[in-house]
Amino acid sequence: MINMATMEDMSNMSGEITLPGFRFHPTEEELLDFYLKNMVVGKKLRYDVIGFLNIYQHDPWDLPGLAKVGEREWYFFVPRDKKHGSGGRPNRTTEKGFWKATGSDRKIVTLSDPKRIIGLRKTLVFYQGRAPRGCKTDWVMNEYRLPDNCKLPKEIVLCKIYRKATSLKVLEQRAALEEEREKKQMVDNSPASPPSSTDTMSFSSPQEEQNLPLPLLQHVLKKESETTEDMVVSKQEKTTNQLTLKDTKSTCGTSLQMPFGKEKLPDLQLPMLSDWTQDTFWAQLNSPWLQNFTPTNILNFY
Repeated sequence: MINMATMEDMSNMSGEITLPGFRFHPTEEELLDFYLKNMVVGKKLRYDVIGFLNIYQHDPWDLPGLAKVGEREWYFFVPRDKKHGSGGRPNRTTEKGFWKATGSDRKIVTLSDPKRIIGLRKTLVFYQGRAPRGCKTDWVMNEYRLPDNCKLPKEIVLCKIYRKATSLKVLEQRAALEEEREKKQMVDNSPASPPSSTDTMSFSSPQEEQNLPLPLLQHVLKKESETTEDMVVSKQEKTTNQLTLKDTKSTCGTSLQMPFGKEKLPDLQLPMLSDWTQDTFWAQLNSPWLQNFTPTNILNFY
C-alpha cells in the first residue's frame, strides 16, 4: 500500500513548470498508462504537472487556483476516501455540495490494442446543497482509475476538473437574472423619501417624546409650533373669505345692486332753470322773440 504522506511530500518537492508556451493537454491513454501508473508505483517524474490533493476538501471553484497547471482543465491525484457503511462507495461530499455520478463507468482502451483495457472513467457533476436535493452546476469531473484486474494499488485516482460549455441562451438568462437581482437590491437599498411637513406632526406618545434627545426634542416642538400657527392663520383667512362671500351672496338679487362699500351715492348736482340763461352757449341762442314766446305771438307770426 502506498503511503499518502510520502506521495504528497514527493509532489511538493518538485518545482513548478516555467516553460514558455507550455500547454498540458494529455490524452486519456496518457493519463492512465503514464501519469497514474507512475504515481501508483512511486516513480518520480522530472516535471511535476499534476499535484496531489484531496479535492473533496474544497469546492470546485477553488480548485483552479490549487492546480499545478491548466487553463480550462485542471488535474489532480486524489486519494479514494471510502465511506463507511455504504458498501465501500467513495465519499464525494464537499463543504457546500456533492459530486454525483452520471451514467455508468466507461472503459478506456489503448489505440494500439483496442481489446486491452487500461482503465475506467467515471463522469460526475457537482451539485450545490445536500443530497438527495441539490442545485446542479456546470462543474464536471472525470475520474480515472486503474481497472479492477490490475494488480497495482488502487487507493489513488486521477481527476480532471473542468466547466461544461454553456450555451449562449443560458448565459443570456443568467445575465438577465443577475441584472434583475441588482436592480432589486438597488431599490431595497435606496433611502426613503423625506417626510412632508404634515408627516412631521407629532403623532407619537408622550413617552416617545421624552426619550428623544433635548436638541432634537426642541427642534420637533418648534416645528410643531410653527405648523400649528400656520394652520391657525390659514383657518382665520379661510373664515374671513367665507364671511365676505356670504355677505356678497345675501345682497345679490334680481334687481341691480350697488357695489360693495358704495351703498349711498351723492346727489347729482344739476344747475337750476334760471341758471341756464347765464351759460355762454344758451346766451347765443337767446333772443327777444324767444323771451316773448307765447301762443298769441305764434299766431301773429303766421
